[in-house]
Amino acid sequence: MQRSSQLQRLKACLFATTFIALGAGSSLAQQGGEMPPPVVAVVELKGRDVPVVNELPGRIAATRTSEVRARVSGILQERVFEQGATVAKDDVLYRIDPRIFRVRVASAEATLQRAKSTQENARLQLERQKNLRERNVASGIEYDTAAVNLAQANADVAAAEAGLEEAKINLEYTEVRAPISGVIGGALVTEGALVTADGTSNLALIQQVDPVYADFTQSAQELLNLKRAVAAGKLASAAPGEARVQLVFDDGSLYGEPGKLLFANASVDSNTGQVTLRAEFPNKAGDLLPGMYVRVRIEQAVRQNAFTVPQRAVIRDDSGQAQVYVLGNDNVAELHKVTLGQALDAEWVVEDGLKAGETIIVDGVQKVQPGAKVAPEPWKPAEKEKSPSQQTQASE
Repeated sequence: MQRSSQLQRLKACLFATTFIALGAGSSLAQQGGEMPPPVVAVVELKGRDVPVVNELPGRIAATRTSEVRARVSGILQERVFEQGATVAKDDVLYRIDPRIFRVRVASAEATLQRAKSTQENARLQLERQKNLRERNVASGIEYDTAAVNLAQANADVAAAEAGLEEAKINLEYTEVRAPISGVIGGALVTEGALVTADGTSNLALIQQVDPVYADFTQSAQELLNLKRAVAAGKLASAAPGEARVQLVFDDGSLYGEPGKLLFANASVDSNTGQVTLRAEFPNKAGDLLPGMYVRVRIEQAVRQNAFTVPQRAVIRDDSGQAQVYVLGNDNVAELHKVTLGQALDAEWVVEDGLKAGETIIVDGVQKVQPGAKVAPEPWKPAEKEKSPSQQTQASE
């Protein structure tokens, strides 16, 4: 009896399942068996001016570099500056033993005093010979000799004054001063060392690092291609002084202050085929150090009425060809091959394959098949580009 009851219940379940399946099949048949079209986000293409941006390798260089050297020879008595500190022009950096130079100043002063005494005596002799000559007492030869002696005494005074001035200058040179303002490096000599005025001994190095230069290189062929594109009307040349220049660090972060392009060399390096360009950047915080490797992002031209598409809208086939879905008639997705140019933030510049006014699919491309209908809705980049963490914070 129990087995018969179980068989009856099983038959009832099978009957109910068959009934439900038949009902569902009838419903799908009534709807034609079609799935609703996938919802996608779309955007209409509009031309706009897009800068032609290149990232080029470069290094930071000081705007001014000066070697600190001794102008007189002597024993280094004292180092005044703090190594690695910022110094101002004419700050005292070193002191050389000044005693011998003070003696030379005193000797030059004595020489000048003696020359002036001789000069005064020669002047009095000339006055006396002049009076005697007027009374016809002295001969003309004696008068001429007195005049020559005075002229020689005047010359001796001038030489003594120059010698005294030189001695005073050499005494001042015993205080080695900063030739420019900037950051001074380590001391290259120590107290007690003999320094000479022959120009071979460098005492320290000062570098001016606010502002700084960024020297970077670009292929001569790239520059030539840009000039040809501008001449052909494909690109518009950036106005003088308006080319934006930015620094990019190794970690991809941008330097906070923009720079300005100064010049490009008129010659090409015969070894590398590169042209050197130079930009200037403010460096008040001292973050940019000479020798630092950077990448320079520079806007060298403007592509007028260019089309850009979000990078997420681009798909590639097995051969690597870039493609985008374009919304056709009756909301049918059509696959178009495109030629991409440079990357600009989160977008690609499209050089060929699209026209103004066309609508492309940005989000939901994974759900789309060529020739299939879609349900388009406007793309909202501000919401779509949020990271998951940002979305979580917004919901909180």
